[in-house]
Amino acid sequence: MVYANFVPLAIAVCCLFPIVLSRYHARVDRLLTRSAIRLFGRYVDEFKREHPSRQSALRAAQFPTTYREYGSKTMLYAAVLAVSGSIVGIYAIWLLLLVLAVDPETMREALPGALGFLANLGGLPALSPVELFGLFVLACLTLGTLAGTGTYWLRWWYPSYVADARAQRIETALPTTISFIYALSRSGMSFPTVVRIVARHQETYGEAAAEFDVAVRHMDTFGTDVVTALQTMGRRSPSAQFSEFTENLVSVMQSGHSLSEFLERQYHDFRDEAETQQKRTLETLSTLAEAYVTVLVAGPLFLITILVVIGIAVGDTLDPLRALIYLILPLGNLAFIIYLSIVTDAIVPGADSPDGAADGGSELAGSGRRAEADGGVVGAPLDSDRGGSDRGERVRANVERLGHYRRFRALDERFGDPIGALLERPIRTLAITVPLAGGAVAWHLWSVLAADGFDPGAIDDTIAIGLLVVLVPFAIAYELHRQRIRAIEAAIPDLLDRLASVNEAGMSIVSAIGHVRESELGPLGAELEHVWTDVQWGADLETALGRLEGRVRTRSVSRVVTLLTESMNASGDLATVLRIAARQAAADRRLERERAQAMVEYMVVVYVSFLVFLFIIAVLGAYLLPNLPTEGADVAGGGAAGSFSGLSEDAADAYGTLFYHAALVQGMLSGLIAGQLSTGDVKAGAKHAAIMTALALALFALVV
Repeated sequence: MVYANFVPLAIAVCCLFPIVLSRYHARVDRLLTRSAIRLFGRYVDEFKREHPSRQSALRAAQFPTTYREYGSKTMLYAAVLAVSGSIVGIYAIWLLLLVLAVDPETMREALPGALGFLANLGGLPALSPVELFGLFVLACLTLGTLAGTGTYWLRWWYPSYVADARAQRIETALPTTISFIYALSRSGMSFPTVVRIVARHQETYGEAAAEFDVAVRHMDTFGTDVVTALQTMGRRSPSAQFSEFTENLVSVMQSGHSLSEFLERQYHDFRDEAETQQKRTLETLSTLAEAYVTVLVAGPLFLITILVVIGIAVGDTLDPLRALIYLILPLGNLAFIIYLSIVTDAIVPGADSPDGAADGGSELAGSGRRAEADGGVVGAPLDSDRGGSDRGERVRANVERLGHYRRFRALDERFGDPIGALLERPIRTLAITVPLAGGAVAWHLWSVLAADGFDPGAIDDTIAIGLLVVLVPFAIAYELHRQRIRAIEAAIPDLLDRLASVNEAGMSIVSAIGHVRESELGPLGAELEHVWTDVQWGADLETALGRLEGRVRTRSVSRVVTLLTESMNASGDLATVLRIAARQAAADRRLERERAQAMVEYMVVVYVSFLVFLFIIAVLGAYLLPNLPTEGADVAGGGAAGSFSGLSEDAADAYGTLFYHAALVQGMLSGLIAGQLSTGDVKAGAKHAAIMTALALALFALVV
């Protein structure tokens, strides 16, 4: 009979299980889709014209589904969640009644002192069957309706949210995409070919290139001309700027005016717009930095001070202080980090991650083949197809040996040069440091448990040191790799200018690379040496550049490689294309320098605010608590109004431990935020988090 009480709950779980499974199993998803269309497809079709914005949002978000399918599944999910929510609501009311029926005195003994007022809700008298039925019906109507309505609303809101996010990414990528289109058009390509090339490089040019893929699909699937395809692309785009650009582009193509002049004007206009947008976003970051200092540094510091004073004057405030330090402070900082990442995406588009996997190969533009680390290409024809049987046997033997090398190459790259592997992907340091730090903390925790029982204050030093063991190696590897990437990207405008000058003098692009590689280009010069070596060993320039992209794996290098490989297929005169790419790279570098200079100010603000926080916390822990009177500590609430009765020795130690933990938590999270404000990448905050955590650890070790 006891098990029968949970049958409805099991039914609710079984109803939800197919919905969850459909996210990972295509066959279950198809079954749910067919069922939803049979049940609600006709109803969705009847009201389709009443919600044109929903159809537009689905197209703008590029969801691979029809309006009828998405609407039917929305109604099915809402119905299932409404039924499941009603059943769960019954159990929630049942559990609430059981809790409230407990004797108030028993409940007061079980609850912590700060939650003792909840005991007054206990001792609920028995309800009549009619009252119970009405209560259960109310639960079904409220929770079930909320679950169903919320699911329905969220499902229709989500496409609009995705479309808005895509619009922001499209407008961020527009200047570089238009520069790419302008450069390709100056190389002599027809515009339909340019559209296809842009659509093929979505990984390099982001959502703006994905929009051009809409036009390509219309040309290939429906046979429409390029003008009609561009018009359809512009109407369906979620970005107003992109739609306006498309309308102007179509007008120029229909009028017969110079397309290159139009693209040049648009390139300059969008570059100016990018500078304006960056200024607006930097002003937003300035406001956010001030809000962070006020709300998440000064605010918690003020609350900590007030709670300590109340604890001295009135009574125990350890529980509210623990909630502030262990719950509110971390969650508030994490929420700020998430929101800051959304804001910084607007000015740090497609931030190149130093943790990108350099697998030694790169997809060759438009060929579907892959450049390998040996200079060869997967899928290339063997010489045995063109030579005799003896030569073919030698080639097959060489290919077999090469296959064995490729299978073990990954191990050789990681363990043959461990320092280089860690610098190539700093995230790999965590595979070493996290087990070491975790093992040290676990061993010390076991020793504490075996001796005196669990005491959080007994292992806080070990946790802090373990955190430094994790942060410091990662920060060192990250900064070294980031410096190399920045040096390579800084040399790209000079490289393009020099290549353009040599190409204008009549030298081919291959010879130009051989001539320019001897210039002072820093780490980029070493990469060009590798490119030249690949060419000398028989690889074509397209393959050698693909290998360069695979080694460096940054957005800037990918753009240069893509532009060179695509332009070489159209014309040998690349000077104009290289000049355009050089101007774009120089503009990007200028924006990056301005961005870095402005963000350093915000990083300094975070450092100053943390130092103030640390100073006041240290003063409270080192000078206030030790000098408080301890008389009458056991009856702290019995003194005269307005008099300080002091703290017991145990309470003073507990407050001191909480101060120490507050400094560590604030230092760790403030460091991450400082790095995110200065570079736009939270991983860059590892070094700041290590510095602030070390300051807190050293100060409390020496002073408190």
